[in-house]
Amino acid sequence: MVVRTTGKLEGFLTRVVEPILRYFRETRAELRKVSWPSRQTAWNLTLIVLGATVAMAIILGAADTVFADIMRGIVNGDAAGILAGAVVVIGGAVAVYFIQRE
Repeated sequence: MVVRTTGKLEGFLTRVVEPILRYFRETRAELRKVSWPSRQTAWNLTLIVLGATVAMAIILGAADTVFADIMRGIVNGDAAGILAGAVVVIGGAVAVYFIQRE
């Protein structure tokens, strides 16, 4: 069997396989340079992320409930819902005014 050193197979290896191998070599070299946190630091940071996620879920859930009640009141023609909607719109406009004023 005769193996050619030039041709379509070599072109394929040069164009496709070599860049992939170079990527993995460079990635491995970069990962060796990384300063990895200790187990305790990683655990503490994980707890912070979980706490922030739970807090934001509670805040967004409460805001969603309030706005859903306001919209339900507006759609049903309830005076309290319409008043609450007006307060939200006016409050938003005032907030935008003060933010742009700075």
